[in-house]
Amino acid sequence: MRLSELGEKEIVNLDNGARMGLLIDADIVFDKETGKIHSLIAPERKIGFKFLGIEQNGIEIPWSAIRKIGYDMIIVEFDS
Repeated sequence: MRLSELGEKEIVNLDNGARMGLLIDADIVFDKETGKIHSLIAPERKIGFKFLGIEQNGIEIPWSAIRKIGYDMIIVEFDS
């Protein structure tokens, strides 16, 4: 699978069914020494603060929390 194919996948939390956004909008944190993916940082989906110009932190999802990468979504098991 190519990275370009992953970008449009929706990140969905198995724990509560919440849609956490698209992978293309998330940041990927790599381990500098090994090159392995450490975690994803999904942006928070709260609209009110965005209009006020307040920058928000995202939700960090450990790579180990990913349970399945499907055709159109990425399932994570993450207690947020």
